[in-house]
Amino acid sequence: MSWISDRMSSLQGLDRRRVRDGALAALVPVAACSVALAGLTTWVGTGRAGSPARISVTGGRVLLPSAGVPQTAAFFDISNAGGSADTLVRVTARGVSGDVTLSQHRMRQGNTAYGATIDSVSVAAGDGLAMSPSGVDLTVPVRSGGWRSGDLVSFTLEFRRSGPVKALAVVVKPGSVWVR
Repeated sequence: MSWISDRMSSLQGLDRRRVRDGALAALVPVAACSVALAGLTTWVGTGRAGSPARISVTGGRVLLPSAGVPQTAAFFDISNAGGSADTLVRVTARGVSGDVTLSQHRMRQGNTAYGATIDSVSVAAGDGLAMSPSGVDLTVPVRSGGWRSGDLVSFTLEFRRSGPVKALAVVVKPGSVWVR
C-alpha cells in the first residue's frame, strides 16, 4: 500500500507541472490576440477602419496651347479625405477629339527631361495629389477651334473605387501655372 501512496504523490507533482506548462503555453497566443484586438479597437474607434475613399478634385487648370500645337497639359488638385487609398485610372474631357493621358515628368542623366505616359496614379488615404508640370499631369488634345484664356473645360476623372468625379478646369496662360 505504501507503493500506491508513493505513486500518487509523484503523479500529483506531474499533474501540477503539466497544468503550469499548459497555462504558460496558452498565455503567449492569448497575449498576442489581446494586443491585436487592442490595436484594432483603437483603429475602429478613430473612425478610419473600413471608411471608403472620399475624393475631391479642385483647382483645374489647362495651359493655353501655342498655335499649331496639337496637345497641351492640364492640372488638378486631388484630395482623399477617406480612410482608404484610391487610384486615378482614366480621364476624359468633353469636346476634345482624342484620349486624355496621364503622364509624369521624368529626368534623364545630363538633366534632360521627358514626359512618360503612366496607366494610373494612386492617392493615399488622408493625402492628396497636386498635379504640376514637374510631376504628374494630364496630356490633353487641343479641341478643334482651340481655346482662349478663361474658357472652361469639363473633365471626368475616373477612380478605381470612387468612380467618376466631374471637374472643371480654366484655360490659363502657361506662365501662370506654378511649379510645386
